[in-house]
Amino acid sequence: MAWECGIDGCGSVFEDVESAVVHQATEHQRRECAVCGTVVPDGYLAIRHAFTEHSRAEYVRAYGASSEDVREREELLEEIESEADMQAIATELKR
Repeated sequence: MAWECGIDGCGSVFEDVESAVVHQATEHQRRECAVCGTVVPDGYLAIRHAFTEHSRAEYVRAYGASSEDVREREELLEEIESEADMQAIATELKR
């Protein structure tokens, strides 16, 4: 399965999810979390931060998100986490 970077219309395609996440974290601008102000890598890691560190209600208020927006991001997190080797991603990002 190919993985495409969806940040700002980037469109870069990767053979594995790990490469896509590393690309997002290293090739795109970091973002400030609208809930707590922490600066995080964009893409998957930003969504993961928002959904693991904050409640869904905080996310909705801070980002003006709809319930559909929340469901889309939860599904994306689920899909990535079912496929990704998170240890490999962490190792690559520590380089």
